Amino acid sequence: MSTMDFLGTYAEGWTNGDGETILSATSDAFVFDDPNAGPVSKADFPAYMAGLRDAVAEIRGGDGDGPFMELSEVVTNEDGGVLTAWCWWEVPGTDIKGSGLIKVAEDGVVSERITYYAKLPG
Repeated sequence: MSTMDFLGTYAEGWTNGDGETILSATSDAFVFDDPNAGPVSKADFPAYMAGLRDAVAEIRGGDGDGPFMELSEVVTNEDGGVLTAWCWWEVPGTDIKGSGLIKVAEDGVVSERITYYAKLPG
């Protein structure tokens, strides 16, 4: 697969909330960095995803209709065989949203670092 193919499969996994599809597009060295959970290795990702799905279901009141996540504003740059992608993401039916920085190499998605968009307290 090309780096763009890996990115497309990875995005499809997030849109559907499908951890297996997400992981099918990742390299063995994959790390997902969530400021709430810290760095999550490929081996630990299924547990992370299960917890995220549970949290989203609780916020939505169990309503699982529609996409798990919507991705937009995707910008990509390829340099030296590494594809870098930036995106805006939102979980419909919740206030959860933010931005992601994704790195893809010839063997799949190597990393994603996310941020959350939220108001500061006060």
